[in-house]
Amino acid sequence: MADAKAQDFKNHAKFDPKFHFFLMPVALATFIWRVSVAVTHFDSENAWLAIVSLAFLIAIFTTRNYSLKVQDRVIRLEEQLRMHRLLPQALQARIGELSEKQLIALRFAPDAELAGLVEKTLAGNWDNKTIKQNIVKWRADYFRV
Repeated sequence: MADAKAQDFKNHAKFDPKFHFFLMPVALATFIWRVSVAVTHFDSENAWLAIVSLAFLIAIFTTRNYSLKVQDRVIRLEEQLRMHRLLPQALQARIGELSEKQLIALRFAPDAELAGLVEKTLAGNWDNKTIKQNIVKWRADYFRV
């Protein structure tokens, strides 16, 4: 899938307009509004609506977090399979030492750079930002939620 602009470290974060620009602001505004009404005109109905709006806000964030966690698990599995295919035997034995965040960051590394980046990551205990900053030729991931 080709996007209009090539993906790199500076622009790889993805915004979901439905979540970031509609659901989240509406849920947050509703919660703030219902709490302010419950505080200024306290009765059981307004208190209940404030609680329901909080539940709605929590549900939206929980649903988003669940889908991201599942996605991260799939990426972790994909990267472990790719590493077993591409890494030399000595590095294959150390795949288990990589954290979930490191595996997820390494998905942006092209096949040719993977072994070197894995070796440097293990030697320096690099975090995901450092891994991404050290990728020379970015391998785009346009399927991220």
